[in-house]
Amino acid sequence: MSSTNKPVLKIDWATHEAAKFACVNWHYSKTVPVGKLVKIGVWENGKFIGVVIFSPGAAGVGRIGPSLGMPTTAVAELQRVALTSHQSTVSRIIKIAMLFLKNSNPGLRLLVSYADLTQGHHGGIYQATNWVYVGRSSATPDWYNKAGKKVHDRNVTVTGYSKHLGKYSKGEKIADCVKVPREGKHKYLMPLDKEMSAKIAPLAKPYPKRVKQAMTGDQPEQRRRDTDLPAPNIAENQPFAEVTE
Repeated sequence: MSSTNKPVLKIDWATHEAAKFACVNWHYSKTVPVGKLVKIGVWENGKFIGVVIFSPGAAGVGRIGPSLGMPTTAVAELQRVALTSHQSTVSRIIKIAMLFLKNSNPGLRLLVSYADLTQGHHGGIYQATNWVYVGRSSATPDWYNKAGKKVHDRNVTVTGYSKHLGKYSKGEKIADCVKVPREGKHKYLMPLDKEMSAKIAPLAKPYPKRVKQAMTGDQPEQRRRDTDLPAPNIAENQPFAEVTE
């Protein structure tokens, strides 16, 4: 523990094994995002407590950069905050992870993230860290295959094959799936420099409220499991970024 009585957080790159373990056990989706990922591990008082995952290639990110007059490489999406039980607030963990990411990628200027209404989320953790709310994203339908399993819309095509990052993979045919309409997600932006902050300020809208429960500080939207499962082995002697502010 630090002299300020705050838990000691350590941040470093996470292995795919660690990220998968955290997402499967501690995130409501039970899945690791697809595509190119930046996986940041979080340790509290020496214990692995989860990951914060960003993606520069997620759907939608490619359109945000050009719309604001900057390259797509300047934007990334916060896709997962998968944590087990912990003492630190989610907002503090996210702030530190964003700083770690920014310091490692000087050209990064903007982050985007979404709160899924279908999961009862309104974006409390983003509001607690002062993200800018810009309304809802375009409504994307859910797709289910013949077995009743949910399929990502990117993998549902006329031919049954999809192309991502230049590679083809087998997916599902539209004719073999059921399309279910859904609402757009709440969309939040986080500027990483003063110029970008000024640029997106006109887009800001009032924060949405939780439908069934008033927001009270940090929302545990990403914390779904409190069981203390054995974390995967992490390489020894890693140069951790220690934060005790």
